[in-house]
Amino acid sequence: MTEPTLISCVDDDPTVLEALQDLLDASGFEVDGFSSAEEFLSRGRLDATTCLITDVRLGGISGLELQSRLAASGSKIPVIVISAFADDQIRARAIKAGAVCVLGKPVSRESLIDCIRVALHST
Repeated sequence: MTEPTLISCVDDDPTVLEALQDLLDASGFEVDGFSSAEEFLSRGRLDATTCLITDVRLGGISGLELQSRLAASGSKIPVIVISAFADDQIRARAIKAGAVCVLGKPVSRESLIDCIRVALHST
């Protein structure tokens, strides 16, 4: 029997967040959505999350700062970073901080699922 897979998504755009949740749900994943990094940190199931998908630009704590805070706390949750502004500098910062993948918006289903598979096998 395999362990349950919980994907946590953080995006402050409700339309994007809902689309991510619908896509992942339709792909057979359990998914939780959060509109901010602060909400994820306070209400997220950190111990149960098997992969985190976060936007870079969020109100409050950015996705890159969220990634850094998790790493500093010793978290081993693999992170996928998405952004409409995924330029070379953002990509380099995210990968240097340990992101498994950095994807530009709009995210294709195939690319996202491929990145999740990589993330789930990286732990």
